[in-house]
Amino acid sequence: MWATPPRLGAVRVLAVDGRSGSGKSTAAGELVRMLAAGARVALVSTDDFATWDDPVGWWPRLEAGVLGPLTRGEPGGYRRTEWPNGVPTLGSHIDVPVPDVLVLEGVSAGRRAMHSRLSHLLWVQLADPDLRLERAVAREGEANREPLRAWQRFENGWFAVDRTAERADSTITAAR
Repeated sequence: MWATPPRLGAVRVLAVDGRSGSGKSTAAGELVRMLAAGARVALVSTDDFATWDDPVGWWPRLEAGVLGPLTRGEPGGYRRTEWPNGVPTLGSHIDVPVPDVLVLEGVSAGRRAMHSRLSHLLWVQLADPDLRLERAVAREGEANREPLRAWQRFENGWFAVDRTAERADSTITAAR
């Protein structure tokens, strides 16, 4: 990744993308820990933006609050989507200082519209949809099983059109 130049101002962006329950958050956390040994690293998760009803249309908030400022060498920030009583609402403010590397993690992090600004796109693969669903339910709770099924159906269409995995610089297969 370091052989590629920064493409978001002076910031290198490492996108970690893949389907829900595939292990993206775990992989991103490990990458942040490794990179932080020699660089200033910031982590932004698309889970802080997405809702069941708006899985990917929130991108302008990320552009305005994080990507635009970082491109200009300025710190960014955003209000995280929180779920009090199961209802999505804009919650606490998250500051994003100017890093050397921005790890952008989550479904649609490596979207086609972001491709020219990425230094590296990592695709996290776990093919078994039933296992992915069970992992996601374990994380989000049994009450979210049906919304997660709908989310997986959405992902099927999203990734078929966006073709994110085909543009990936590298792919890892998550452990079961």
